[in-house]
Amino acid sequence: MESTDFSRDENIGFWKNLILVTAFFVVTPLTLGISLYSLFSFKTNTTAREVLSTANLIVSPQSGIKVYASLPTKFPTVSEQISSSDARSEILRQYMENYGSPLAPYSELIVQTADKYSLDFRLITAIAQQESNICKIIPPGSYNCWGWGIHSNGSLGFKSFGEGIEEVSRGLRTDYLNKGYSTIDEIMAKYTPLSNGSWANGVNEFMTEME
Repeated sequence: MESTDFSRDENIGFWKNLILVTAFFVVTPLTLGISLYSLFSFKTNTTAREVLSTANLIVSPQSGIKVYASLPTKFPTVSEQISSSDARSEILRQYMENYGSPLAPYSELIVQTADKYSLDFRLITAIAQQESNICKIIPPGSYNCWGWGIHSNGSLGFKSFGEGIEEVSRGLRTDYLNKGYSTIDEIMAKYTPLSNGSWANGVNEFMTEME
């Protein structure tokens, strides 16, 4: 009786081992194949998403992100003259050149003189825009772009634009700002008292354009 039971247990053990071995050789390759397929699909999808994302950024770049289609063969350079010059003078120069003003070459002098008298660097250019379209409509040979010193016999004349920049800047400091005329509207009240407010509006607008 014990011999029969032993034989039966031995047969059960044999079939159990056979099933486990068979399952191992069937399930393992299947699992490995599924894993490799999943990994390949993941890489493909990731690559596709990256390409799509880059394409979207090229069409509509997000703020703070730079997108380059390819590396440039030559990198842009900034001339030594521009990099060393005051950015404010460059703002004035470009503004005046845009209007074809003969005062454009004096942009650096305007900034230096404004600093000398502690003025807003845009002020006399804005006044010149209001008074003479930045020196394009002035009495011949007067170099007076600012309507400065107008009186019954005519307007004050200067020997050069440089002299005009100096005299007008100094006058705005000593005769206006130092005497409490600290806003464009207050300057207008003395500079052109008959204005209905359009003078101040114009000067303020032109100064804003140069920000």
